[in-house]
Formats: sequence, C-alpha cells, structure tokens
Amino acid sequence: MKHRYIICAMLIAVSLSSFAQNSKINLLIYQSYRQGVEKQDTSYTIVQNYNNQIAIADKPANIDKSIPGLPKAVTYVDYDSMTAFSQLIYPENESYYTKSKIGSKHVKYTAEGTETILGFECTKYTTSINSNRIEIWMTTALDYSATPMAQFADLEGVMVKFVRNGSSTTEIIPTSITSQKVKNPKIYKYLIPDNLGVEMIPRELDNIRRNKMIITTNVFDNDRIHWGDTSRWTNAMPMDTVIHFAGGTLILKRLTMPQLPSHYQVYAEVYAHSEGDAYDRTGSIFVIPTWRELSLYDALSKGISQVPGFYSKTGEEYRGMKIEDNYLPVIELIRFFTPFGVRHFNDRVQIDGLEWDDEVYYKQDITDLAAALAGDVIIGAFIGNYDGGGHKLSMDIKAYPGAYEWNTEEETTTQWILPIFNTCNVMEMAGQNYPRFFDTDSLTVTFEIPEGVENIELRYITTGHGGWGGGDEFNPKANTIIIDGRKEFVYTPWRSDCGTFRELNPVSGNFWNGVSSSDYSRSGWCPGTATQPTYFDLSHLAPGKHTLTIAIPQGKAEGGSFSAWSVSGVLIGTKRK
Repeated sequence: MKHRYIICAMLIAVSLSSFAQNSKINLLIYQSYRQGVEKQDTSYTIVQNYNNQIAIADKPANIDKSIPGLPKAVTYVDYDSMTAFSQLIYPENESYYTKSKIGSKHVKYTAEGTETILGFECTKYTTSINSNRIEIWMTTALDYSATPMAQFADLEGVMVKFVRNGSSTTEIIPTSITSQKVKNPKIYKYLIPDNLGVEMIPRELDNIRRNKMIITTNVFDNDRIHWGDTSRWTNAMPMDTVIHFAGGTLILKRLTMPQLPSHYQVYAEVYAHSEGDAYDRTGSIFVIPTWRELSLYDALSKGISQVPGFYSKTGEEYRGMKIEDNYLPVIELIRFFTPFGVRHFNDRVQIDGLEWDDEVYYKQDITDLAAALAGDVIIGAFIGNYDGGGHKLSMDIKAYPGAYEWNTEEETTTQWILPIFNTCNVMEMAGQNYPRFFDTDSLTVTFEIPEGVENIELRYITTGHGGWGGGDEFNPKANTIIIDGRKEFVYTPWRSDCGTFRELNPVSGNFWNGVSSSDYSRSGWCPGTATQPTYFDLSHLAPGKHTLTIAIPQGKAEGGSFSAWSVSGVLIGTKRK
C-alpha cells in the first residue's frame, strides 16, 4: 500500500502531457541511504519510463508541512537525443528548466564483469568523478532504460544499484517495479511536456531554486546613519518604518518575522559605505528586547533617565547597560567597524597595487539568537559619528533551510536567550556614557536561570578603544570573567590581521615606513570588519540566581584621551518544552 501511494502521488506530480507508441508506463522506486545511518534518513526517488523517455522525481513531500519556496523538481531524459531536461515547478504555473547533453568525455567507465544484484543479472561499471569512487550496476533484463541519476543515462539498461565511496547507496526496491497501461496511446505520445517553462542556463536555475527557499527579511535599505537629525520621535514604534534617533546616529525598524523551525540557519548580511565620514567608527546591529517593563526604546523615545543605571567610583553614571528586574539591555547581533571612508573618499589617494572597494560587506551567522528574531521585533543599527553625511547601511536577515519540512510542532526544545549586559553605548549621542569605568570598577550583573534550561553558554563580544599609542585600542588587555565569585575564564581579544583589509580603507593614514594606520593590530577589531563572538561554557550552572563579573585592566586617561571597553553578553541555551 505504501508503494501504491507513492506511485499515485508521482502520477499526479509529473505531467503526462504526451504518450504514444509503447502502451505501458513503467515505474520504479529507488531508496538512498548511507551505511550505518538510521532508517528515517532514507530518501526515495521515483522514476517513470515511457517511449524511450524517463521522468525522475523525489518522493512527493507533504505539502502542508513543506518549507516555503520548495519546488516540484522533475528531471526528464530523452534517450533518442541523449538530452536531459531539469525542471522546477512553482505554484501558479511558474516553471523553469535547463537542458544538457548526457555523457561526458571526462567520465570513463570500466566494465568489471557481471554480478547478480537484488535478483537482477547486472554489468558492473566503475569510474571516478571528482576523486569519488563510483560503482554502478546496470541490467538489461527489464527491456527498457531507466536511471535515478540523469548523468548516468549513457549506460545501457536500468540502474539497479549505485554506490559512492563505499557508503552512499542508491538502489531499486524490487517490489516497487510496476507497469501501467496507457489508455490513449495515440493521444499521449511522449513523457516530456511540450512546454517546460522558461529556459535558463544551469547556474541560473540553481540560483532560482536556492533563492526561493531562502527566507529573506529586508531590514534596512540604503538608510543614512549620520549626525544632525534634530527630529524627536516620542510615539510607539510604527511597523515597517525606519525612524532616526540620537541625532540620526541610530536607526530603528519594527517588523514582524516568522517563527522558524530549528533546522534553519540564520545570517545577517550588512552593506555599508561612507557618505562623508572618513573615520573608523564603532557600529552595532541589535535587537531591543521588550520582554520586561522597560527597554532601550523607552530611553530613546523619552530620554536616557527612563532606564536604570549605576555609578562608577568616580561618580559617572552609566544607564541602560545591564540587566535589572525591570530592564533588559539590547541583544547585540553584530559588532562591526566602518573602514576609513570607503566609496566617498576612493578618489582621494591612489596607491600602486591597490584598488579601493566600493563598500564594506559583513555576513555573520546569528542562528544562536534566532529566538530573538521571531514575531514582533525592533531591530536597530548604530554607527558612532559626528558627520552630516555619515554612512549608508543596508541589511537583510536570511534564513537558510536545513531540511525540507516545516516541523516546529515536533520539536522538543526551544532556544532560550537572556541578554545580561551591553556597554556598547549605542545611545552615545543621546546621553549614554562611554564605557570607561573599568579602570576603577568591574561590571557585575545578577541573573536567574529558570528550571529546564540546559546547555548554557555566554556569547561574549569585546572590543577595546583608546586610539593613541598608550590607549587600550593598541594594547592587549585580559578580560577576566568571574562567576559567583570564582574566576572562570581569562580572554585577551586581539586582531593581528588588520592589514588584510587595506582595500577598504582609502583614507587611512600612510606612514613613512609603508605601514597604514588601518594595518595596526587592535583589541579585538579591525577597520572594516565584524568582531566575532567568543563562547564560554556555563553548562555547569544550576537553576537559580547567579552573579557574573567582567574585570578589565583598563588604561588610564592621558590628557583629553581615554580608553573604553565595549562588552556585550547574552546567555544562550535550550529549554525543554
């Protein structure tokens, strides 16, 4: 019964627009698996043969549970012309295809005698493709030709079994082999439809297939981040509208995002360029959590005094930087740094052997924060600068599927996220102080782990600042992490590969010895790069309240120059449903 269901579904899925001369459609089902892998990972391919043509398609998916953008994919082979046609079919009669000749002069087969496989007398062929050993068994006992892999259609007969590197196997299910009589062979002449859709080259077809399955959310689109916007927004955030805050140096957008199955990988893609600012600036992409009474949005719309803060030993106030009972700091997705004037200043300096890039591109995996990107979400972007032209920034969030089914109901755990500190002062131009308290103080937060939360990690981003010879930007400093009074981790952020990104920095200072200022090693960052999170294992923490302390030996100020440390920390884990 199971095989009958698959065959019936295949008859619906593949267009039988033309059959003829031979009065039977032959059907076969192949199973594919890896040695030692559980049976549920077995996949199935259905092959139809009619009048010297075949149609190849995967077992039809459950449409109600399939991911968005999944096409019906069919590959046809015409043995008379030795041509393969690969077709993608989307709803509302949207279809695309590419065609190619079968057989390659680069693939040479060696016949190694005959064997009986799955009850069929077969000729065994071997070959090597891209350093993979291929074994194929073909039979002529069925009196027609068929294969689940169009590239091997130049071998005579029906493929019975295929093995790659001794482990990946595809083989016929013998009991699935059936024939079905065609009622009107004079009307239906061929298996391949007359109209396959829009013809494309293979690369274009691959791009369509991939791109339609990627869930893309556009957040920002060439939006300006600059100094000089005197407008003040005091209302609730509207949907799908970019609003400027903090003198124009911070933009927010509120949007609705899907709740994704856990098999999706989520990436942020950011493009930026200078519109007049020549310097390397701190940038941050973040989510404002609204799960507690107060959030950074209250500070932005009503003033920094709306959110809780603390005083350093020197009497300076720092608001909105750490977790409190009624407040959560922002969740930092990406910490990035603009290069020195890319695009706007590309014509200012010419250096032999260098061609300036037109923009800077950051792409970062943020799958571990996907739970903060579902439903009603406020996403912000900050670039600290005092220039009227500033920068322009675009951002997409892209979710890539890892499976074909949309199966959130079947998952037994959910992602757990708790932001606990963020000293990157994204409200710099609206009264939020530079984080320069580490010279006299440490940063201590208290948080609570609920029952059922497991696999806890601290997602930690840290960068040191102070742009002169004695400043912390250019001097390594250890970051010590203390949990419940016990020193757990010591980490020194440092980037020594900054010279790699010289093409992004057209107005970086060039010194007498041939070194550029953008080449200098720095405390966890380079001009034109994103700073990667570091992960610390906290899986040993039991449910309940805990304290975490960050201690950094920040250097002393010199004249009007001072050092500062932007650190952000988010606890991530899993929670049983």
